[in-house]
Amino acid sequence: MGDLVEDVVVHLHEQVNVASDTRATVIRRRGGSAANVIAAACRAGGRARFIGQVGDDATGRGLTDALLAEGASVIVRRAGRTGSIIVMLDPAGERTMLSDRAASTDLCDPSPEWLDGLDTLHIPYYSLIGEPLATTTATLAQWATERGIRVSIDTSSAAVLQQVGPATALARIRSLRPAVVLANELEADALGPELHPDHLDGALVIIKQGAQPAIVLQSGHPPVTVPAEPVADVRDTTGAGDAFAAGLLLALADGLDPVAATARAHEVAADAVRRASAADD
Repeated sequence: MGDLVEDVVVHLHEQVNVASDTRATVIRRRGGSAANVIAAACRAGGRARFIGQVGDDATGRGLTDALLAEGASVIVRRAGRTGSIIVMLDPAGERTMLSDRAASTDLCDPSPEWLDGLDTLHIPYYSLIGEPLATTTATLAQWATERGIRVSIDTSSAAVLQQVGPATALARIRSLRPAVVLANELEADALGPELHPDHLDGALVIIKQGAQPAIVLQSGHPPVTVPAEPVADVRDTTGAGDAFAAGLLLALADGLDPVAATARAHEVAADAVRRASAADD
């Protein structure tokens, strides 16, 4: 559950020339961490449902239609203005994002029926920032736990975690009683050694490291590294972490052990990178 927004992807062909022109290619596409997970899950052969809010506008309708075309089911409220994110990719492929979430944070008045039939409720940390979305998310997480639905949380953004404060962020994550917590290396550094199963009531913790091996942390077990799947000619990694989450959660729902599930997650992430990079052709 969380954001469904328009991504405006700006591929810079040179370093930004401040106060002047810079050559670039601009692409518009569906985005939002939660929506990316849903789309990747459907492409990987799973069934997935998006829960969130978009604006009552043509952009919101188009984004919802795009998710439906991927095979997802959607529970969408329509009000306000649909959000947008500017994704700037420098010539080396490094991303900088300028976020305007707009209506995404306005989701309220949840219904228990939203959870019917789910194996997992996946929550990007973004969904814990901004009201009333944050309260709605916490309510659904509580209902999910009571119904035996796995809760997973992606820590989403090192910058957001630093603004909130690592101790506050970890306390919020712990309060939702997740079974799975995902973080990339920057987010893991921001949260520190408390990002560990022993401090999260035994939750499985996966640390993503891009093209480097992911680290699997399980309570009572030594860390295990799982190599990533190589991808040639990488030009855009947007959505790779969300695709990793989709692959991992589908594999866990299918009964794979955490190490095998992480290997499957790498495969789904690699497919997302190939797809995004090919879109630049």
